[in-house]
Amino acid sequence: MAVIDDGRRGQELNLDWRKMMSSIATMMHEMGKAAAAAAASLASVDTRCKVAALRGAAESIKSRKDEILLANQKDIEAGHSKGLTEAMLDRLSLDEERLDAIYTSLMTVADMKDPVGEVMAEWSRPNGLHIKRVRTPLGVVGVIFESRPNVMIDAGALCLKSGNASILRGGSDSWFSSKILHDCLIDGLQSASLPKTVIQRVPTKDRQAVGEMLRMYQYIDVIVPRGGKNLVSRVEEEARVPVFAHLEGICHVYIDADADVEKARRIVLNSKTRRCGICSAAECLLIDRKFYVKHGAPFILDLLAKGVEVRASGDLKELSGTVDSSPEDFGKEYLDMVIAAKLVDGVDGAVDHIREFGSQHTDAIITESSNTAGIFFRQLNSSVLMHNASTQFADGGEFGMGAEIGIATGKIHARGPVGAEQLTSFKYLVEGNGAIRP
Repeated sequence: MAVIDDGRRGQELNLDWRKMMSSIATMMHEMGKAAAAAAASLASVDTRCKVAALRGAAESIKSRKDEILLANQKDIEAGHSKGLTEAMLDRLSLDEERLDAIYTSLMTVADMKDPVGEVMAEWSRPNGLHIKRVRTPLGVVGVIFESRPNVMIDAGALCLKSGNASILRGGSDSWFSSKILHDCLIDGLQSASLPKTVIQRVPTKDRQAVGEMLRMYQYIDVIVPRGGKNLVSRVEEEARVPVFAHLEGICHVYIDADADVEKARRIVLNSKTRRCGICSAAECLLIDRKFYVKHGAPFILDLLAKGVEVRASGDLKELSGTVDSSPEDFGKEYLDMVIAAKLVDGVDGAVDHIREFGSQHTDAIITESSNTAGIFFRQLNSSVLMHNASTQFADGGEFGMGAEIGIATGKIHARGPVGAEQLTSFKYLVEGNGAIRP
């Protein structure tokens, strides 16, 4: 039997598509309105209420542990079917230890000093005015993230602590995990009698929702992207809303001529292999030529023994087990068990390389010379610089912030780990006694 297509079916499909696009836009704008209203209501919420909500969310994490792990297993199985790398699966994975860390993070954020209303500075003027600069919430924070489900908790908790409403859009890889973790945040809000619209989750995988968020300048005050290069590039290119962003985590470890060999071995191994799929993992190893002549490169053997592919250039190519590097291997975020390596001529050579290939995320120097470390710190402008410490310490929790919403590598407002304090702006409170300006 022949099928006659008179064009009407195509028209109906186009109409359905436009209707769906329109419905997503409508949904996102309704979420934006609700978030703006929630942000306004948070202005009159005291610290005790926010603390109660965060502690309630933490207790919900603990009581719903089995549900969370079951949801995460669905994401892991889907990830396997998509062919995600082991490093990406590690980013996605939750277990009891990581859930305990999420619980601890929530409790830490709850117990932190409330940044809202903090007096940053105050002074008096000869004209009788007394001026205070005080911290105030940004308003509505939009967070777009990909595979790491704990970002749902970190972002929601930090936004609440800093008095901001939030709209959170997780990626498809962490779909089930993010949903149940958001439910736990809602449990906390309800236990403190706060509206659910304080922390909203975008309930669709459709990427149009991201586009809508990027254009919602009338509702969203800042966007925080947390993901790979493609996501962050899209956000920075399309956003009509201010962005806290880092493009990539191209982190370097430089072994100076005056480095302690055993410190270098421990730090290099930890920087690369503790968790190779996170943005603070080392992606490039730079070795001072004088150090190499004197000590060789035992840490490269350590990396090879751990299963890391070392893409080496120059004299390092002669080391057994390494792979010849290509020019494209430097300035690359691997997020996998791969690292680029090369020899440089002193700290100046290391600085020149990092300036050319780095992403201003996190860079480390290993040296016993405080003078050389000072040169490294002064000449580089990465958001985090380390001396004799693993790059994997570049984390809000490790900095005592309880959690982080991301690592910002821009130069305006927030830089480095973005915690509750970085999610505030400020306003001036001016008091007089009938003062007039002549």
